[in-house]
Amino acid sequence: MQNRYAKLASWVYNLDKPIGRSFGDLEYYRSRLELCDQGPILEPAVGNGRVLVPLLEAGFEIEGYDASQQMLDYCAEACRQRDISAPLTRATFGDFESDKSYSAIIIPAGSFQLITDTNAALAALKRFHGQLRPGGRLILDVDPIGGFFGPASVRSWTTDEGDLLTLTDKLVETDYIAQTTLSHLRYEHWQEGNLVASELDLFKLRWWGVTEISLALQSAGFSDLVVSGGYQHAIAPTRDTEIITIEARRASA
Repeated sequence: MQNRYAKLASWVYNLDKPIGRSFGDLEYYRSRLELCDQGPILEPAVGNGRVLVPLLEAGFEIEGYDASQQMLDYCAEACRQRDISAPLTRATFGDFESDKSYSAIIIPAGSFQLITDTNAALAALKRFHGQLRPGGRLILDVDPIGGFFGPASVRSWTTDEGDLLTLTDKLVETDYIAQTTLSHLRYEHWQEGNLVASELDLFKLRWWGVTEISLALQSAGFSDLVVSGGYQHAIAPTRDTEIITIEARRASA
């Protein structure tokens, strides 16, 4: 996973996607998790806790990991402010270890697409299968291919202190064989018109076809796949669907 969320990238993410902000996913994931067997839930690429913290407040037993310490710090601070806690680990999809078996693993917001190497992605699916208890569910989101080719953009946020943060997003490379896009994300921090810090992220993503990821899940040992569009469970996605969710189960013993 080549992507990183350093200081400015994490700051912008936390401003743009604060704890509890929903794109329809919070309500969807909560409703699906309520149907799972009781037991711990794992969120890989937990980020700032946008999803984890509301689920924790709702009474779910959930933990997470992320490759970015800065993102984990935001998550831990959000938990501290609410007087709640959850195990948080700095780890990647490929090296997270736990002696627990999970009732569910959730990967909202397309974070699975951060794994741009196909073999690494397939290995991650097998790891998820092994980390689930029999009957446990994997629920993950992927973006349709059309979401990968937006125009260049410039966005900005004003902090409580009056500082300005900007993000310039430009697609620079598309590899149709590897099914990846590479964007240059330039983050800048301004104070009173002066640039005080900047970061450049080489942000790479991989897109998946619905049939392709379904076959990958089956190859990893999953069954009972359900593909849903627009956070409407079991409603098949259409060409206009903006988000696709796949739910799969590890077979019961």
